[in-house]
Amino acid sequence: MTPPASTPAYDDLCQRHRRKHRLQHLHAMASWDQAAFMPAGGAPSRAEALAEMDGLLHQLSTDPALKDLLDRAEQEPLDDVQRASLREMRRVWRSANALPQRLVEAKSLANSHCEHAWRSQRKVNDWAGYVENLRPVVRLAREEARLLSESSGLSRYDALLDQYEPGMRSAEVDRVFGDLRQWLPGLIRQVMDRQAGETVLQPEGPFPAAAQRALGLDAMTLLGFDFEAGRLDESTHPFCGGVPEDVRMTTRYREDSFLQSLTGTIHETGHGRYEQNLPRAWMGLPIAAARSMGLHESQSLSFEMQLAAHPGFAGLLEPLVERHLGQQPGFKAQNLHRLMTRVAPGYIRVDADEVTYPAHVILRYEIERPLMEGEIEVEDIPALWDAKMQELLGLDTRGNFRDGPMQDVHWGAGLFGYFPCYTLGAMYAAQWFATMRRERPTLDEDIAQGRLGPVFDWLKDRIWQQGSRWETPELVQRASGEPLNTAHFRRHLESRYLG
Repeated sequence: MTPPASTPAYDDLCQRHRRKHRLQHLHAMASWDQAAFMPAGGAPSRAEALAEMDGLLHQLSTDPALKDLLDRAEQEPLDDVQRASLREMRRVWRSANALPQRLVEAKSLANSHCEHAWRSQRKVNDWAGYVENLRPVVRLAREEARLLSESSGLSRYDALLDQYEPGMRSAEVDRVFGDLRQWLPGLIRQVMDRQAGETVLQPEGPFPAAAQRALGLDAMTLLGFDFEAGRLDESTHPFCGGVPEDVRMTTRYREDSFLQSLTGTIHETGHGRYEQNLPRAWMGLPIAAARSMGLHESQSLSFEMQLAAHPGFAGLLEPLVERHLGQQPGFKAQNLHRLMTRVAPGYIRVDADEVTYPAHVILRYEIERPLMEGEIEVEDIPALWDAKMQELLGLDTRGNFRDGPMQDVHWGAGLFGYFPCYTLGAMYAAQWFATMRRERPTLDEDIAQGRLGPVFDWLKDRIWQQGSRWETPELVQRASGEPLNTAHFRRHLESRYLG
C-alpha cells in the first residue's frame, strides 16, 4: 500500500483554518443573538465583544507564518481537491492582509452601533438620526474599498463586490442590469394589465403570530429543513445565520398579513438547506463555504420563487395554511397561487413580487456604487432614491424614509457590494430549474404531487455539496452545462406570468 503523501504545510494550514472556524462559530451565535434575543441594554458591550472577536479572527488570518505555509504548500504533492482548497485559503489570506486590524475593529463597532440604532430609528422615520450613524459606516467602508482596491487592482466598488461574488465585476453587472432595464418595465405593465381581470380574494385576518410561526415550521418541514441542526426565531429583518452545523434562521410577523412571513420563511429555508448540506468532510476550511452570495441567493430564490410560487406548490400549501389559520375561500390553492404571484409595484424590497423585485436591486446598486466610489455622499441618498423609485416603479417615496432608504439593514451593517447578488441569484435559480426541466421532463408534475426529492437531490449534488471547490463560472458550467445565461430568467418570468 502506498503511504499517504506528506503535506505538512497544507496540514498546518488546515489546522489553523479549523481553529478559526470554531471561533467564527461563536461569533455567529453572538451575532444571531444580537439580532434576535439580546436586550437593548446589552448593545454597547456586545458591539465591543464582537469587535474584539473580529480583531482576533483578523490576527489569525494575517499571521506572518501563513505566507510561508501557503508558498510551501504549493510545492507539496496535493490532489485536485487540496489544490482547490489551497486556492481558497490564499484568497482569504490576500483579502485579510489588505486590511489593518484597527480598521476591522472600527468597522465592526460602527456597523453594530448603526444596525442596532436603525431598529428603533426606522420605526419613527428618523432619517436625521440614522445619517449620523451611517456616516462613519460609509467612511470606513470607503477606506476598506480603497485598501482592497490597492491590493487587488480592482476598482473600489469591484473590490467590495468581489468579497460577496468572487470574480464578478461591475461591468458585467452593468451589462446585465442594462438589459433588464430595457425589457423589465414593459413586462411589469403587461403582467399588471393581464392580472387586472383576475379575481383575487384577500384572506381575512387577523393572523396570530403563534399560528404563523407554526405554519412556517410546517413549511420548513415540507422543504426538508433539519431541525436537529437549526431553528427559527424572530428579528427586525429576516436572515439566515449561524454555522452549517447549527443554522439560525429568523423571520418577522404581521398579524394583518401572513404571506410575507410565510414566503420570507421559505426564502430563508433555501439559505438554511444550502448551509446544512455543505460538504462536511471539508468543514472548517474555506473550500467548504458557500461559493458566493449570488449562489446563496439562488438557493433561497429556488425555494421562494421557483418552488413556492409554482402553481403546483400552492396545492401543497393549502392544507398547511388551513391547519393553522382556519378555512376560508382565500386559502384555496388557486387563490394562494394568485396571491403569491400578484405583480404590483411596492415600497418594500423583501415583500416585492419576483417581477418587480429586480427594480429594487437596480435602484440600490445604482446608489451604493457611486457612494462607495466617492461620487455622492450620504446626504444625497434620499433624492436619488426618490428619483429612481419614481423612474423604475412609479412610486412616490418623498419623506418616507422608513419605507425608502432606511428599509434594509444592509447599508447600516456595512454590507456594500451585496445587493447585485440578489438578482444574480434569481438568474442562477431560473437557470437551475431550466436545467432540471431539460433533464427531468416530469419536474412540474413532480412538484404538484409533492415529490420534491428530485429538486433537492439536484441542488445537493450540483450546488450544495460542491462548496467552493470550483470557481463560480466553472460551477455554473458544471451544474447547468452552460455559463450564466440571463435569457432563462426572462423566459421564466414570461412563461409564468404571460404564458
